[in-house]
Amino acid sequence: MIEFSYLLKEIRHCTICASALSDGPRPIVQAHPKAKLLIAGQAPGRKVHNSGVPFDDASGKHLREWLGLTREEFYNPQKVAILPMGFCFPGTGKTGDLAPRKECAPAWRDKILAHLKHIELTIVLGSYAQKYHLAGTNSSVTELVKSWKSYWPNIVPLPHPSPRNNIWLRKNPWFEIELLPKLKLRVAESLKDSNT
Repeated sequence: MIEFSYLLKEIRHCTICASALSDGPRPIVQAHPKAKLLIAGQAPGRKVHNSGVPFDDASGKHLREWLGLTREEFYNPQKVAILPMGFCFPGTGKTGDLAPRKECAPAWRDKILAHLKHIELTIVLGSYAQKYHLAGTNSSVTELVKSWKSYWPNIVPLPHPSPRNNIWLRKNPWFEIELLPKLKLRVAESLKDSNT
């Protein structure tokens, strides 16, 4: 546990891409070796950068609803690990937030994942996380989410829970009808033996 605590401290003080971050570095990660649920996201947004709390925004509210988790459960690192592809807010571009910085995953991802030996379910949000965790696929987010049964029961690809994806949700009603009820049951099942 000392080694893991030191790794988290290193990550939280990381400045690898500081010169490229308009808002400066503020790595945001939640993890513990006992975690059973891994949420692989993209990168913190500005609101999360300001608060320092992962998914402390409208996306987080949607995500907790999708997973059937309370705030208390969601923010318990001994249950839920939250590892975006980029730990810092990458800045804003013309059409929204920029892509996660490419330096982050190679520097830290494998190191921290090596400590998460009890993960029973990985939620893979959005294209950047899907390209990493579902290596070798060239499918779109929609195609991957539609093929969720191919990855079940250990991995579930989801669209990003941003309110910007409400149009996607309206175009894909099967997501809320077919997938979300099963996902909530699977999340509860993966966390049921957690004594924390």
